[in-house]
Amino acid sequence: MQPPRALEDVRVLDFTRVLSGPYATMMLGDLGAEIIKVEPLKGDESRTWPPMLPNGQSGYFMVLNRNKKSITLNLKTPEARRIVQKLVTDVDVVVENFTPGVVRKLGIDYESLQKVNPGLIYCSISGFGQQGPYRDKKAYDPIIQGMTGIMSITGEKGSSPVKVGIPITDLVAAVQSVNAILTAYIHRLKTGQGQFIDVALYDSMVSMLTIMAMDYFTSGKAPERWGLDHIHRVPARAFRARDGKYVQVAATSDVMYARFCRLLGLDELIEDARFDTNTRRVANRSQIMPLLEEKMMEKDSRQWLSLFEESGIPCGPILDLAEVFADPNIAARELTFTMEHPHEQLVQQLGFPFKLSATPPRAECRPPLLGEHTDQILKDRLHYDDTSINRCKQDKVV
Repeated sequence: MQPPRALEDVRVLDFTRVLSGPYATMMLGDLGAEIIKVEPLKGDESRTWPPMLPNGQSGYFMVLNRNKKSITLNLKTPEARRIVQKLVTDVDVVVENFTPGVVRKLGIDYESLQKVNPGLIYCSISGFGQQGPYRDKKAYDPIIQGMTGIMSITGEKGSSPVKVGIPITDLVAAVQSVNAILTAYIHRLKTGQGQFIDVALYDSMVSMLTIMAMDYFTSGKAPERWGLDHIHRVPARAFRARDGKYVQVAATSDVMYARFCRLLGLDELIEDARFDTNTRRVANRSQIMPLLEEKMMEKDSRQWLSLFEESGIPCGPILDLAEVFADPNIAARELTFTMEHPHEQLVQQLGFPFKLSATPPRAECRPPLLGEHTDQILKDRLHYDDTSINRCKQDKVV
């Protein structure tokens, strides 16, 4: 018998699409919540987005929508809105990621649904939040990366700004949304009160600036791009080895720095007054780095990694994704698994980012086909008969 999941008594009505919202609701589903994904008749637009699997299913959709049931609703019709009103009476959470103002036009805004369910937790995810001068501005991950300073500190020193290689703003906002939803749920358990949650990709990324923001607060100067280097630690960077591969090293304490120098055969740098503390090494970065880089080119990456590991110096290779997913640690940490799918046979999935001993997350069901659970939900939850369902289909309500 499988152990329970922590959120098995939680029901979520999911109006989200594409990335930030679907990732958030998938995490809730992995933890046991029942996710009813409401899609337009044409489906979440990401169902058509690459990468495409061999039989035409979207890998984009597949990696973000397991543990969900799909119901199609044309929210522009009065009957679909009545269906939502009925469904919301016994859900705990509603999540949406429309542009601010759209849900009010559709009649699925917090104020409308909270009248039906006073204890409702309603999470709205948007680019710039529900208030502020950018409220109505269209959001896209690189735009948020640029406007929150992330791109200004990413890239090589003196070169053009670079975006992070994954849609980090959507993913961070999704994690923040789950944090907020669980916090609101705990509050409701104590008080019976629901609440409205406003999550912005913009806010989420500004909150991630942390030490870089503090660097600006204390100096009054915007941080530069440092590329492979660490702004406040030396040596803490990726060095190119003889085989052309890179080795990430963090030998920032004075003890580790001395050990690092001995391994490189640069004992004379240990007591050098320019480099004998981290503060001096940072101040004289331009003098010490060429010496370290030259020595790192004398051995292959595997040789350096072995030497650093044996000496207790934090280190690691820089891997591409083919190398990442071939790494034995991926299997040891159960970070991938496969699910059966009626159109694609087996679909590979990413594993869960944390382990729980008593209530572990798990994948109960594959990503749904479009509208796969429409009839079931209308019958079981709302007691529609076949005639009523067929009429809804003829009227393009579902």
